[in-house]
Amino acid sequence: MRALKTQVKDGRVTIDEPTNLPDGAEVEVVVIDDELSADERAALHASLDRALDDSEAGRGMDAWDYLKQYRARREDRPA
Repeated sequence: MRALKTQVKDGRVTIDEPTNLPDGAEVEVVVIDDELSADERAALHASLDRALDDSEAGRGMDAWDYLKQYRARREDRPA
């Protein structure tokens, strides 16, 4: 499966790039609506950039190890 970027024009979904899909091929359209404001999106991108920098610098950890530590911290907190 591959993703194709499309736009809606005059109420119709259009795609402005060539595809090798055969006539009659079924496609599924998913509307991307994350409801982030411009500031929230900028903060998200900044956070992802920091995470990438940390990863490239070797400042990372195994996801399962992190989840174990996270769960242990949550269990120590009062409800």
